[in-house]
Amino acid sequence: MATNSHIEWTDATWNPVTGCSKISPGCKHCYAERLAIRLQAMGQSNYRNGFDVTLQPQMLELPLRWKSPKRIFVNSMSDLFHEDVPLSYIKDVFSVMRRAPWHQYQMLTKRSERLLELSPRLEWEPQIWMGVSVENEDYLDRIDHLRRTGSCVKFLSLEPLLGPLQKLKLRGIDWVIVGGESGPGARPVDPVWVKDIRDQCVSAGVAFFFKQWGGVQKKRTGRELEGRTWDEMPEALVTL
Repeated sequence: MATNSHIEWTDATWNPVTGCSKISPGCKHCYAERLAIRLQAMGQSNYRNGFDVTLQPQMLELPLRWKSPKRIFVNSMSDLFHEDVPLSYIKDVFSVMRRAPWHQYQMLTKRSERLLELSPRLEWEPQIWMGVSVENEDYLDRIDHLRRTGSCVKFLSLEPLLGPLQKLKLRGIDWVIVGGESGPGARPVDPVWVKDIRDQCVSAGVAFFFKQWGGVQKKRTGRELEGRTWDEMPEALVTL
């Protein structure tokens, strides 16, 4: 499955892997799990296994057929660095990203230890952006792991933000995305947490993107922070 995306910070999604498993509190109300189960019920062949980790080799070369430059969220429905995804397949995904350098590729993982372990065996290029998800202070070590990888553009997804992150170490980080949880059972985000992260980014000169306040009906809560939207991107590094 690869589509134009409603995610505010990307243009399209590309899923050469589907399915995942929960490893930390941010996974509790996983949107991808809900969507995968729905697509399975609809008979979508890529989701025949529901939310079990499944390689989708028939999807590998899709970016090569997209001739107009896009920002592509890689594996919006999975985690490329899941332990059930072989290194050989991860290399296949990286090969496609190198062969279609007119796009930007945005990857996120919660499995930062495996990312760090495999990083020296992967071929990083400027169009390959790597990020980690951090939901509260218990997982700040993911940022340290990311910083030590070979990725050229490094970013953080602090979503769903479940607690304050008052002492972020932003050295070597190019971009920070913040968002509250949305959908059924959404846990609230404190505006104080968001403002503090924004202020840290401004002070450090790091691009800040506020995605949403979230909630059960996220369209009602919107995405303005103190009267404006924050849509900064690391434009100086890679421009489409």
